[in-house]
Amino acid sequence: MPTAHGQADWDSYNNAGMAAYNKGNFAEAEKSLSAALEAAEKLGPEGARVAASLTNLAAVYESQGKFAQAEPLLKRALAITEKAPVAEQVNLGGILNNLAELYISQAKYSDAEPLIKRSLAIAEKQFGPNDRQVAIGLNNLAGLYVKQAKFAEAEPLFKRALSIDEKVLSDKDPDLAADLNSMAEVDRNQGKYAESEVLFKKAIAIYEKALGPDRTEVAKCLCNLGSVCFLQGKNPEAEDFYKRSLAILEKAVGADQLDLASSLDGLAVVYDTEGKHAEADPLFKRSLAIKEKALGPNHPRLANFLQNYAAHLRATKHASEADQMEAREKAIRAANH
Repeated sequence: MPTAHGQADWDSYNNAGMAAYNKGNFAEAEKSLSAALEAAEKLGPEGARVAASLTNLAAVYESQGKFAQAEPLLKRALAITEKAPVAEQVNLGGILNNLAELYISQAKYSDAEPLIKRSLAIAEKQFGPNDRQVAIGLNNLAGLYVKQAKFAEAEPLFKRALSIDEKVLSDKDPDLAADLNSMAEVDRNQGKYAESEVLFKKAIAIYEKALGPDRTEVAKCLCNLGSVCFLQGKNPEAEDFYKRSLAILEKAVGADQLDLASSLDGLAVVYDTEGKHAEADPLFKRSLAIKEKALGPNHPRLANFLQNYAAHLRATKHASEADQMEAREKAIRAANH
């Protein structure tokens, strides 16, 4: 039988570990959560506390990119939870999603898809077809399809999620804005630029009301809006949106540098299109430095950027450097074909 002392030990270690994890102190989190797992094992190797400890420790490993260490922990947590009585399987959907996210982080999309679908089915059965948890599951599945450029498959899922959230969320809820942004991105990727522009503007309006005008969520959405305006030939509007996005991200504490690079890229391409090569040049150079530092020199996300940068260098009579960028681009695409 579990003892009160043993349960108190687990609570103490688990709380300390999660507090450290939330602060980004992964070494301390790993130490405390490993101790929590050990304490949980003593209370019963198939208990809910063991599953919770495995899930929490896996999150610490995943946050550090230690996917090989996280995967067996999540698989064991899943096995334990599946064996538990149905009434005790409340965390089953969450564990399935965590394992799916781990696979997505490694581009193992075929492994992730059945897990997300199963989690979605659980949510529909547990909460009903029009619950917020179902909308989250639909967004997760649609997001997986977007990563695989399966936009036609993603679109109806995003639409259904948006339909649910419009009923259950406030019209000032940032989660509703996130839905609109996702739907707008799918429309953009399918060439539905006018529809995409409308949705991005709605998302920005909600984000600004809910969070304020200087949040990174607003900046990312402005960058998206800039891109869809550029694709419609609306260069002055695109330039304005990219500049607004950059202004927010330059000031924001802890802003993702890759988001900053995306806005730099967009503005640089607009300048190049308008023949403002001198203004574009420092933006391209800064973006390249950010991307190489964050991703390394051969990451797949660099390919499109290198293509644009090479075109810029060729337009500014730097043929040798343009050749180098094109060679890098081709090597990256060949390695990831």
